[in-house]
Amino acid sequence: MSPRFRLRLTLIVALIVASVGQPVFADMSRKVTAAFKGELVISKDELPEGRDDKDTIAKVKKARLKELRGESRDDVTRWTFHYTAFLEKTGARSLTMKFTGGDRTADKRLTGVDPKATVLTGDITIDEDEGLKRGRTYTIELLDPRGGVVATTRLTMK
Repeated sequence: MSPRFRLRLTLIVALIVASVGQPVFADMSRKVTAAFKGELVISKDELPEGRDDKDTIAKVKKARLKELRGESRDDVTRWTFHYTAFLEKTGARSLTMKFTGGDRTADKRLTGVDPKATVLTGDITIDEDEGLKRGRTYTIELLDPRGGVVATTRLTMK
């Protein structure tokens, strides 16, 4: 194998490795994360990125859901959504997503959290059997193990 061929092969492998496994928000600027700090953004899919910070902020605001339609199956309504949490503080390895609405509460536990992450994303499915009720508006809080709120939002379950 010639040295020139080896160099080309090494560069190709390096480019492939660099392009695989990039974090979803690797390019999200501090300005964008600061604009939503402490907020839990509920959306149908991953949040879009814009041409610049101002455009990205506008697109995130547009993608944010205030109400979510569920789907009924066997007389139980289920809601599935994507969340992006712009954490108020970091350091937790697990978090609890708590839904509070009137006399109803429900929660989901999130494990395997990177304690250095300032933005956390994922998908959640929750249903009426877990404590939610269709037609109610819930305050959704992301809580650290000590009960401190690291992100929050309100969402109506339709």
